[in-house]
Order: sequence, then C-alpha cells, then structure tokens
Amino acid sequence: MAEGKTMVLNMGPHHPATHGVLRLVLELDGETVVKVTPHIGQLHRGIEKIAESMNYQQVIPLTDRLDYTAASLNNLGYCMTVEKLLGIEVPKRAQYIRVIMGELARIMGHHLWLGSHALDIGAMTVVFYTFRDREMIMNINEELSGYRLTPSFLRVGGVAKDITPDFIKYVREFVQWFPKAVDGYNTLLTDNIIWRKRTMGIGPIAAEEAINYGFTGPSLRGSGVAYDVRKAAPYCSYEDFDFKIPIGENGDVYDRYLVRMEEFTQSLAIIEQAIENLPEGPVTVDNPWVLNPNLDDVMQDISALIRRFKIQCEGPQVPAEEVYQAVEGSKGELGYYLVGDGTAQPYRLKIRSPCFILTSALPRLLAGVMLADVISIIGSIDIVLGEIDR
Repeated sequence: MAEGKTMVLNMGPHHPATHGVLRLVLELDGETVVKVTPHIGQLHRGIEKIAESMNYQQVIPLTDRLDYTAASLNNLGYCMTVEKLLGIEVPKRAQYIRVIMGELARIMGHHLWLGSHALDIGAMTVVFYTFRDREMIMNINEELSGYRLTPSFLRVGGVAKDITPDFIKYVREFVQWFPKAVDGYNTLLTDNIIWRKRTMGIGPIAAEEAINYGFTGPSLRGSGVAYDVRKAAPYCSYEDFDFKIPIGENGDVYDRYLVRMEEFTQSLAIIEQAIENLPEGPVTVDNPWVLNPNLDDVMQDISALIRRFKIQCEGPQVPAEEVYQAVEGSKGELGYYLVGDGTAQPYRLKIRSPCFILTSALPRLLAGVMLADVISIIGSIDIVLGEIDR
C-alpha cells in the first residue's frame, strides 16, 4: 500500500466473528480502521411479509427464527402483541410459565454470546463450559415442547400445555447448579489480564450518544443507563419479581461484558422466584375462539373437532386496529408493531429489532480502532443476523 493511501478490505459475509452473514467494508490505514460500511442484505428472509399470508397462531414459529439464540423471548413479544390487539388477558399461571421460559431463553442467548465472544478474542476454554450449561436449558425445552432450540411453546392466549413435574425438577436442578457455573466463567475471564487488555477502554460509547443511536438492552446498560422494559413498562407479572438492573460506567467492551455476566445471576433469581411461587389455575385464556380443545375432547365430541379445525385453519379474527408491544429481549427492546384489518391474518407486521439498531452504530463504534478490536466490539454488542435481515 502506497504511503498516504488507504486499503479497502471486505470482512465477511462469511466471517466467523461477524455472528452471521454480515459484510463489513473496512477502509484501513495500516491496521487502523478509518471508515466502516455495514452490508446486512445477505438473508432476505421476509418474515414480516410472510406473516401476512398466515393466521395469527401460525406466525409464532416464524418469530422463533429471529433471535434464534433466545427463541422464547421472540414468541413472548409476538403473542403479547396479538393479545393486546384482541383485548385478552393471559391467566397468571401462564404468565409465570412464560417468565420462566423467557429468562431461560435469555440465559441461553447470553451463553452463546459469552462462548463465541471469548472464542473470537482468543479464549478457547470458555465456549466448552457455556455450551455445557446451555445444554441443560435445551433439555428443559425438550421436556416441555419436544424441541431444543426453537420450542414454539407459547400460544396466543397462554401456552401450549401445562408444565410437567419433570420440568419443575429440571429447572430446580439448573437453579441449584448455575451459580457455580457463573463463578467458573468469572474465574476464567473477569480478572484475566489478557481479557482485560482486549476489552477495557475498547469501543466506548457515552450514555447520551448511546441513547441517540437507539441502543437498548445490555449495550445501553453498559453505558450506565438503567433502562429495562421489564422495569420501565412491566408485563407478564414481572412486577411480582425482585431483581436488579446491572449497569456499567464506561460503556466499553468490558462493561458490556460485566452487565451480561450479572444478568445471568438476575435471570436466575427471577426463575427461582417464579418456579417456587407458581400459581395454580389454567394455562390459557377461556375464550372459545382462542382456546384449542384438547385431543381427548376432539376424539369424543364432534363440535370440539370442528372448533379445533377452525381455530387451526382460520384462527381468531382481530379488530381493525394497530398496536405496539415491546419486551426485554436478550439483546435489547424487542418490539412488534401489528396492524389488524378485521380478518384472521395480520395486515402488517413490523418488528423493532434491537440488533438492527446496534448494527447501525458500527460505523461510529469502529471508526479509529485497530483491526483486531473490530472483533471485540462486534462481539460486545451481541448481534444476531437472523433478527437484523428479517
């Protein structure tokens, strides 16, 4: 490269540290990044458009594929949006089950983030421990739904079925074990001098600037802003649970790491409170256009068979209104803007993806850093391309 000239380098789209098919066009002056242009259009899955050709219940498995590292949180946001449009309230027991599934999903998402983030930077051991513990949650998902990664267990109006005694047993075993696992992660990384040199003071962003860019979730809390949808606009009985919002001070890669590490502990506390105080009662709303008749009734009652057929094929018809509902996803505020037109299919569905907004800030976060630090910064904001290019 001639003196005074820059070099353009493509990073991705199939680079292991871009956490999906993200292409970054880097303009380099030696090993210093001068300019970054992100290109996200590699997937083009069209989930929002596909949803317009399905009924409201049929859309649920599509939402699993957004942030597939924490699928149940996607289901929760979508189901709550449809319920808001229908004006129905989910039974308390179903809300608690949703909270348990959602917080387990959050931990799963953080597991994949921590293992891959450490591996990107060069710490290989961590990924084996995080995947070991993530496997325990996938076993819990399998016990409840039959699926490990994308359970699709939530339904509009509640959940698919009640939990099993084995589910409660497995959750309690995980709650008992996991604090030791978190201690292990901290031992490997938190005071590790190499880890601290690769993360402290790297990719800082101040609170005001993070807000202006639309940051939410751990990336915003790492900059010292205590915003969490579960506290700011409680939903699904989150007001019943005692938990803290961890925040950082410097808004750098290390602070974003510390916030997520503390979120492991806080999510575990929520799960423990929910499983030990689980209310009795039904797990789906008592509404004949939403409640699916169970299979025993279907086999004996022709009217139950007809109703199940109509619910499965047509689904409920919703009012011609528009609503927005947000939940605290593992990456930040995950919101659904849904427009009904009086039929059994969405007229429009628009998803507020926290990962898309975080990716839009990469030109700001990566300008002026060393090439090796590009990897650290991308890992620290924890993006999933399935949620970005929907």
